[in-house]
Order: sequence, then C-alpha cells, then structure tokens
Amino acid sequence: MIIARNLTKRYGKLTALDDVSFTIQAGESVALWGANGAGKTTALRCLLGIHGFEGELSINGVDVRKHGKAARAAIGYVPQETIFYDMSVLETLDFYAHLKKAKVERIAAVLEQVQLGGHSAKRVNALSGGMKQRLALAVALLADPPVLILDEPTANLDVQAQRDFVHTVQSLNQAGKTVVFSSHRLDEVIALGSRVLVLTDGRLALECPPRELAQRLGLHRWLRIWVPEDQREATIALFDREGYTYMPNGRSVYVQISHGGKLAPLRSLELANVTIEDFDLIEGELIVQDERHD
Repeated sequence: MIIARNLTKRYGKLTALDDVSFTIQAGESVALWGANGAGKTTALRCLLGIHGFEGELSINGVDVRKHGKAARAAIGYVPQETIFYDMSVLETLDFYAHLKKAKVERIAAVLEQVQLGGHSAKRVNALSGGMKQRLALAVALLADPPVLILDEPTANLDVQAQRDFVHTVQSLNQAGKTVVFSSHRLDEVIALGSRVLVLTDGRLALECPPRELAQRLGLHRWLRIWVPEDQREATIALFDREGYTYMPNGRSVYVQISHGGKLAPLRSLELANVTIEDFDLIEGELIVQDERHD
C-alpha cells in the first residue's frame, strides 16, 4: 500500500529525513515513534504530498511526486487538532463532502462509524474535544479512503476520549483500513500498531513489534495525573520535595515512576489531601504536548 525508498527531506542545511526506506502492506497499522525533531511529522507530510522530497514514494500504486492529487485521494488525514467553522456536525460533513467530491449519502454511515450518529444537529463549538476529534476522523472517512494517516491524534484528549478514539481506529483497521500514525504513548502504540518505525535524527533507527519497543529503547514509565486547578501548585511543590522527575501540562502533571512504584505518587497526593481527578499510565519516552511538530 505504501512504499518509500531513500526518502530524504532537507530544509537548507538541515536534513529532516535522511535516506528513509520502508514498506507498509494493505491492512497494516504502523506507528511512527521518535522524539521531537526525529522526523515523524515530516514523514507524514511527505506521504500527504505537502512537502517536496528526494527519493521515491508511492501510495496505493500512485507516485506521490508525479501524481500528488491522485495519491492524496487514497488518504484520509487526521491532524492533532482541527479547526472547524461554527456549523452543525451535519453541515460540517456536508461542506467537506462537497469539497472532497464525496457522496453525501455516506454522511449518515460515517457518523455511525465514529459514534456521532446522535449528535448531527449539534454545533461544532458545543462538542467536547474527543467529539471534535471524532468529527475530524469522520471528515477523513467521507471519501472512503483505503489509508488513514493520523498525526498524534489523541495528544489533546482526556483519558476516556483517548480510549474511545483508539477503539474507533482499531475497528477501522480491523475492517481493512491501512493506518499510519505518530504517537508518543506506548500504550496507544501497543493497542493500535502491528509494527513500529523508530525515527532518530531523521533516520530509520529501528523497526520492531510494539511490545518490544520499551525494552529495545529502555523507555521510562510516566503517570499522568489530573488535579483541580487550585491544587496544581501544591502538587508540583510536593513532587519537588519528594524528588520526583515531573513535567506540568495544563491541569495535569506527568511524573516519572519506577516499574514497581505506580501508586507511590498517588499515595503521596492522597496524604497531602490533594484531589486526584484522574490518572493514566504512559509507558514510553515523554514528549511535551506543547512541542508538537517535527
């Protein structure tokens, strides 16, 4: 379905992708993993035909460089964050169906695919973050493309919305869609991926099954903890006192934990009378959400 040979992208003297080659079979779900600047987003933009590049790249048998429009017709793209006009869900999909020259008759089926069937009359600005991301997925599915490309699709979602979105994409992959996605969450890579391509400084450094990734790369475990806004500073102060490696992110805080110590920071917060609204275990190298693009 996707063949890349010696894929290279340069920005002046900076080489963002350096002689990267890979093949993705129809029906696979392949994760791109790497730190900020590793080349993940650049690789996805090359697949979309947004960036010029050196080397060879084909999607569904179509040369991306020679026939970019035809290659893009095989792709449904979901970015990390999508901005919609202030219309209803149904009006939004009707607008994009006409834009993509897709059959408007598909709208009802697509809404059901992404679990938005009962929300078609809602205004987009009334949707939750998870529902907006599912709407973005619905837009990507309108033309029934064989390939889905997802760029950190759950990075801005809460825990339940992340799980719901991953479950939806799993179902689409099981139904035959080829999925290529970037993610910094090991649990997400394990749930969605059949294979992982690890990029380091623009080069393909490793290719392995998702369950081997943590051991092969020596990744850390992180606990993401949501606390009330008025207790965020107390949470940070506590982690400082107890010597944790942590990273604030909005109303949540990422804290690094040992493999046997998942409950330790939660117990510390409980003893300090800090309310824990939610928490989530993340296995993998943490990438700060504010640093989104490679």
